[in-house]
Amino acid sequence: LLPDFWRCNSRLWNDKLGQITLSTTTLFWGVSGNLKYIVLAWSATALGYNITQSTSLLGVVAIGTAVGAVAASMRMRLDTATKVIPLGLAMGLLVILMNFIHNVWIAVPFLIVLGGLGGFMVVPMNALLQHRGHNLMGAGRSIAVQNFNEQLCILALGAFYSVSTGMGMSSFGAITAFGVVVAGFMWLIQRWHASNCVKHKDEVDHLLMLARTDNTH
Repeated sequence: LLPDFWRCNSRLWNDKLGQITLSTTTLFWGVSGNLKYIVLAWSATALGYNITQSTSLLGVVAIGTAVGAVAASMRMRLDTATKVIPLGLAMGLLVILMNFIHNVWIAVPFLIVLGGLGGFMVVPMNALLQHRGHNLMGAGRSIAVQNFNEQLCILALGAFYSVSTGMGMSSFGAITAFGVVVAGFMWLIQRWHASNCVKHKDEVDHLLMLARTDNTH
């Protein structure tokens, strides 16, 4: 099983669209998996909230994510999914801006926007990832590869945040570092895709044509 899994993992990472969608969705779920800890720490420090009050803010983020996901499903096409990559960079920068918010009436719409950007980004990218995975290895193996990478990213970003706070970094400093890491990686993914569009233009165009004619997503 392991050799087959690693072959599938390698195939998806070597695919010129699969590698972009997999890296984007992996980073998104890594951020989402740790965002609750960031929101809890930030709301306690910036807003003076207790655990119960802070938890309600996680629901606000979820509302924004749901709205963004619905909007993306109505407006985005499979072959234009990569256009949402800059939203990931914006998410990283917005996380940094959390440090300057100390009013709940500003925090609520801010968190809705943050969740909305994430929802709008992940739906088309996930659909394109499933399309490439299905074509390369079948849906079951593709989902296994996706889940493995996402859980690995959640652990890595969680460890980064824990080490940062464990070394005495303030919650504001840890949030800033987290946002910079997210924005930086999304910028690298954006440059990676731009490079693929130049160096492997024919292959990328062919893959996008296949996505354009796929009526199952």
